[in-house]
Amino acid sequence: MIPLYHDLSEETVLVVGGGAVGRRKALGFAEEARVVVVSPAFDDRLIEVAAEIGSSIELIRAAPQAESIPEWIDRVAPTLVVASTDDPAVNAAAEAAALDSGVLVNRTDVSGGRDPGSVVVPATVADGPVRVAISTGGRSPALSRALRERIGSEIEGAGAMAELSGELREALSKAGVDPETRREAIRRVVRSEGVWKGLQKGRSKARIEANNVIEEVVDR
Repeated sequence: MIPLYHDLSEETVLVVGGGAVGRRKALGFAEEARVVVVSPAFDDRLIEVAAEIGSSIELIRAAPQAESIPEWIDRVAPTLVVASTDDPAVNAAAEAAALDSGVLVNRTDVSGGRDPGSVVVPATVADGPVRVAISTGGRSPALSRALRERIGSEIEGAGAMAELSGELREALSKAGVDPETRREAIRRVVRSEGVWKGLQKGRSKARIEANNVIEEVVDR
């Protein structure tokens, strides 16, 4: 499988199943998308958060049967269906209905190879615009969580570096610096210990350090 990012802003995600797994999926997608959770019962934490954040999560108390899944897809018109019940037959029906409708599906009770359109939702860690996705192919969620914690400490400050280097690249382009020199300058900035340390002291300090690095490249 090849990892891809998908923008779900202003899209709908249908989560079938409101237990602990459904709750994790719903809360993760609610950061960006509208989420509809269909389940006969809901995890207590999911109920609390849904009440707190309002319209981005809608809880529908119903017991979806395998034969009724296509009706829910037609009703909600999701971009992604998450099959997260404890009933393999319902999950399989949700997967089949989603694929038949040309909708992406994440089935939480299977691992390994999948049909086209059936996706894995990785564990993620983010710092500003920098986001790292981690997947074990569904084989070890515990390992994904452990790696997420480890990587989280490694990318601390990466968001600020991304913002700074993006601004510098734009400034160099506007200044008419040729592409090859521009790329080399930015490569050196993002590898500079001085710039990374400067970010810990503030944006202005990092900018001074970055300008020194850039001058060495541009003026050589």
